Amino acid sequence: MSESSGSTLRVRLDLAYDGTAFSGWATQPGLRTVQGELSAALATVLRAPQPVQLTVAGRTDAGVHARGQVAHLDVDRAAWDALPGRSDREPGEALVSRLAGVLPSDVVVSRAEPAPDGFDARFSALERRYLYRIADPGAERDPLRRNDTVWWRKSLDVHAMDEASQALVGLRDFAAFCKQREGATTIRTLLDYSWRRLPDGVLVSTVRADAFCHSMVRSLVGAVVPVGEGRRRPEWPRDLQARAVRASEIHVMPAHGLSLEEVVYPAEADLADRALATRARREHS
Repeated sequence: MSESSGSTLRVRLDLAYDGTAFSGWATQPGLRTVQGELSAALATVLRAPQPVQLTVAGRTDAGVHARGQVAHLDVDRAAWDALPGRSDREPGEALVSRLAGVLPSDVVVSRAEPAPDGFDARFSALERRYLYRIADPGAERDPLRRNDTVWWRKSLDVHAMDEASQALVGLRDFAAFCKQREGATTIRTLLDYSWRRLPDGVLVSTVRADAFCHSMVRSLVGAVVPVGEGRRRPEWPRDLQARAVRASEIHVMPAHGLSLEEVVYPAEADLADRALATRARREHS
């Protein structure tokens, strides 16, 4: 189902989670996942006879966090309308409140509302923005942030890393930075890849693209860290990318330093066209 129909309603969820204790987003037998927890909680609140099906903007890996994740589900209209009970709350407000009482503390749904026609959390997205945090010896190492910041033993030159990362921006084949999946394209538009130091000395990277392939962001970070250490030239990551094949020299960085910060969507009138174009590109690449 692509959008709301007579008996069902498509609902957009905005959520955040601490990925530390999760084996990623996607449901896996015998493992604790974000999708598994959220699907079960929704089934409880909506009184659904089976786990609720969810579509997500970014299928984060084990240990990766999210502050700006987006998902959608198709809900029976009668169940949606019944959510407020005897209160005067909107159904979305009631759903957020009820989920807060069911979900574990490392998952928070902040908003639930009917989605515009044509909305698809995955295929309608224009871009995803990730953030990666590293504390080298020159940074303040805050033990309260040990679950979202990688502690690095060697000093890093943030200017050299930024120079190397900027050279990768654009429409390119990022096979060097992706774990290959049969039939999947590795061509992406990298909109921004930059580094800066915060006032406390922590190095922070912003990575934006129309979409990412498996392990791409952590591999992009792993390609410029050797540049920051002075072991590689700033041109090295760009040289790897030009090969258009998986680069075994790249160290995939730890998952806990990565967070999905934002998913950007087009105007409502363009949602359906964007979803169709994206789906066609993924299926025929």
